[in-house]
Amino acid sequence: MPVLQDSSSFSPKVIAQRPSLSDSKFSFLPPSFPQSIRSRRRRFSLGSTSTSVSSTPIVAVASLKENLGSLTKTWSDFTSLNYWVVRDYYRLVKSVNALEPQIQILSDEQLRAKTAEFRQRLREGQTLADIQAEAFAVVREAAKRKLGMRHFDVQIIGGAVLHDGSIAEMKTGEGKTLVSTLAAYLNALTGEGVHVVTVNDYLAQRDAEWMGRVHRLLGLSVGLIQELGFDYLRDNLAGNNGQLVMRWPKPFHFAIVDEVDSVLIDDGRNPLLISGEASKDAARYPVAAKVAELLVRGLHYNVELKDNSVELTEEGIELAEMALETHDLWDESDPWARFVMNALKAKEFYRRDVQYIVKNGQALIINELTGRVEEKRRWSDGIHQAVEAKEGLKIQADSVVVAQITYQSLFKLYPKLSGMTGTAKTEEKEFLKMFQIPVIEVPTNLPNIRKDLPIQAFATARGKWEYVRQEVEDMFRQGRPVLVGTTSPQMPNVISVLAHCQPFSSLPMISVENSEYLSDLLKERNIPHNVLNARSKYAAREADIVAQAGRKYAITISTNMAGRGTDIILGGNPKMLAKEIIEDSLLSFLTKEAPNIEVDGEGGTQKVLSKIKVGPSSLALLAKTALMAKYVCKGEGKSWTHKEAKSMISESVEMSQSVDSEELEKLANEQSEMYPLGPTIALAYLSVLKDCEIHCFEEGSEVKKLGGLHVIGTSLHESRRIDNQLRGRAGRQGDPGSTRFMVSLQDEMFRKFNFDTEWAVRLISRITNDEDLPIEGGVILKQLLALQINAEKYFFGIRKSLVEFDEVLEVQRKHVYNLRQSILTGDNASCSQHIFRYMQAVVDEIVFANIDPLQHPTNWSLGKLLKEFSLIGGKLLDGSFAGVTEETLLKSLEQTHELSSMDTSDFHLPDLPTPPNAFRGIHKKTSSLKRWLSICSDDSTTNGAYRATGNLLRKYLGDFLIASYLDVVQESGYDDSYVAEVEKAVLVKTLDCFWRDHLINMNRLNSAVNVRSFGHRNPLEEYKIDGCRFFISMLSTTRRLTIESLLQYWSSPMESQEIFVS
Repeated sequence: MPVLQDSSSFSPKVIAQRPSLSDSKFSFLPPSFPQSIRSRRRRFSLGSTSTSVSSTPIVAVASLKENLGSLTKTWSDFTSLNYWVVRDYYRLVKSVNALEPQIQILSDEQLRAKTAEFRQRLREGQTLADIQAEAFAVVREAAKRKLGMRHFDVQIIGGAVLHDGSIAEMKTGEGKTLVSTLAAYLNALTGEGVHVVTVNDYLAQRDAEWMGRVHRLLGLSVGLIQELGFDYLRDNLAGNNGQLVMRWPKPFHFAIVDEVDSVLIDDGRNPLLISGEASKDAARYPVAAKVAELLVRGLHYNVELKDNSVELTEEGIELAEMALETHDLWDESDPWARFVMNALKAKEFYRRDVQYIVKNGQALIINELTGRVEEKRRWSDGIHQAVEAKEGLKIQADSVVVAQITYQSLFKLYPKLSGMTGTAKTEEKEFLKMFQIPVIEVPTNLPNIRKDLPIQAFATARGKWEYVRQEVEDMFRQGRPVLVGTTSPQMPNVISVLAHCQPFSSLPMISVENSEYLSDLLKERNIPHNVLNARSKYAAREADIVAQAGRKYAITISTNMAGRGTDIILGGNPKMLAKEIIEDSLLSFLTKEAPNIEVDGEGGTQKVLSKIKVGPSSLALLAKTALMAKYVCKGEGKSWTHKEAKSMISESVEMSQSVDSEELEKLANEQSEMYPLGPTIALAYLSVLKDCEIHCFEEGSEVKKLGGLHVIGTSLHESRRIDNQLRGRAGRQGDPGSTRFMVSLQDEMFRKFNFDTEWAVRLISRITNDEDLPIEGGVILKQLLALQINAEKYFFGIRKSLVEFDEVLEVQRKHVYNLRQSILTGDNASCSQHIFRYMQAVVDEIVFANIDPLQHPTNWSLGKLLKEFSLIGGKLLDGSFAGVTEETLLKSLEQTHELSSMDTSDFHLPDLPTPPNAFRGIHKKTSSLKRWLSICSDDSTTNGAYRATGNLLRKYLGDFLIASYLDVVQESGYDDSYVAEVEKAVLVKTLDCFWRDHLINMNRLNSAVNVRSFGHRNPLEEYKIDGCRFFISMLSTTRRLTIESLLQYWSSPMESQEIFVS
């Protein structure tokens, strides 16, 4: 490895050459050098003043280092815990392989019968571990028959890892989707359901159809859930039992999370929200947006990029108050601060075509990791309204959160949780700490021969993009496919230009996605390519574009995470190519409607890709199918929209995979009044598919000889894991491939974290006069990785803090939702018991607030106690309890204190009204006795001389209230079912109302407690203490209002219908 020395040791006369893909030294090449000079490959050492051509000793040293590195890695693997864990799993693999011959001879019916057999064995006392090997062997055989895919031994290991509740780290292309069928089938045998969670709707639908064939063959049912988290929240907003959609009382059993790192880490901190009634502040947002335009960054406000925060200066506050004609931005009667701050955040941090796009008059969020538009999401806390105001869009009124949960909290509800991904080992500590889930690295089926080339660092963004373009062009001339991963753009208004860099005016004005900027560079060189970013014309074809990114001459520019879950097969994906040929041949006959670019995407631009040679038999079938389609449209008078026509073709393709070819032939040749268009399309697809498979295999072999897929990363992410995901696109299943990362010191990560990069700029300046040249090598790599690790630690700290704060709300949410479900799913008797417990609790609170067991009743606040009790009872107690005075109650308590024994079944305080005789029947008497025992065993009351007197007072008032309630309900004449319906409605609606207010208060508290750190108090502890106090108060208020509403309703039911109807 060369040693970096002073720039005086470098001869400026040396013509530096752009590094080859195998060069691992510091190398430089001015982009303006002519091609003739570029072709002379020369190498130099920075450790000496003389240049030299690559020599044998250097090659020998490199070879020795490579062998030594390989030996060190092998020894490290052997001594790791992961090695021994995987080695233990091979015993299961051996058992599965031994059972394979027995399973192969079974018919489809016998294979399906195995499911009933396994369930019977479980009922007889066997465990899942007892049947695991045989169940895996059955799934392997089912997949071989329905999908034509047999689980490799390493995939059996992956399935076992998932079943054991761990995360299986399997490299890209190792067949994680197929692995999930093993653990899903085994755990579904218990009958409690299994959820296989994917990162988007497309993958969920694809897997339900694709892998669902295996499960259906084995007699299991497969469903598609597109809003798992929202289904859970909606179930906890349901008004009655009939509106529930999940498996209550146990909706969660076992989950397998695909791309688990994306779901639990990248999206784990994003809350799922259901909003309710709107507020009336919509008109303030446009005004605040105008004020934000007046304020100047650095003068009127300061920003912190790391946590997206804004702070107004004194000058900014004065100008804002002047513009708004208010004396105080934080005045509670006329609050403007929140709107102004949100407007500034929308101005600085929320950029069009980066964080959102504008479509159909709406601001739609872009997921910055995947590049996908998420139409169903909205930013909370008024941010989305501020963005709409900035763009001059119609402002959707601010809303109130009525239910919320984070992905992390949602998946903690599963008793058993597992996941799979290609990159999780770097985050293993976080998975262990947050979810108690270990990460197991599953070996690859074939050795990984991908070459990860050294990172190149540039001082300027212009130099980086020029080199990316040149690298793409070099690969294109060779015929190698290239995948370029891009991230969010570097907008000119936030680029921080270093003193040693080019002046601002000379920087490339990148005002759209980086992907489109690079696309423009490639168009200038006439290089055909595909672009995949958040714009609808690209996003609609995401899976198609990514699937063909491995074809010869294919150039694909995409966001780093786009197309995740879709394999890049060298030579192309034959199934998608065959479907594309069918669509090109038939759509013009099936529909006259032009494709909608917003829905169907823009056609591919890579005309340079080789055409598929379709055989004569396939051409004949295509011609027959086209003719039939023409007759169906004209003769039968059918007409399809473009979307319906594509859907019909997709259904026919699905038919070709699920129905035998002989059966398809029979259906296609069947004489009937209707043309058998579907079966005919399916037969044509199967024929074209064979041609595509031959073509893709031959082209794939050519691409492998050229070196496979070349991946270029255009910036480092805040996490090494995301970078590894991009690298994992190349070298799939033992294929050749290479990766190269090119980063600029003006990239967002360096600006966002205020990393000191001037040392690198000075280094480049001292070595060469051209700042657009890269440096690469161990020194740079070490520094960049150190910066990246610091960013990882920062974000881990944020996620850890969010989880700790969310755990407080998680406990409260679980209590409320469990209470709510017990009300909805319980019978009439259990609902009545809820009411009785509420009444007793309300009475207890009144008593506790006005007595002291350590003092004589003369010192108790009996007058206040009677007043509060009468307010609770309302009209119901006016007649029977109106004559009780403070003196009467005191005299009665003094007599009670002298009692040596009492009859709890017919108890009342001396000289006070007797409760109505409503405790008739064994159930009601038992309920009364249980309440008395609960009162006696209550440890929360102070142990004093008059504790027993206080307990008797609690029992008397509780019995009186409950008995009066039962008496008036009975007098109403309504049947039990209607009474229970009213009680459930009041219970649920009151709980929902106060829970919604509690969420608002907790969100405000979350924002407020951070200020307390200035007083040397722990914000988390403050949040826990105040959050607990808020929750206790909320439950108390809920109980009191529920009882008041019910007593009011039954006292005059005809006047109180709105309680039930509203």
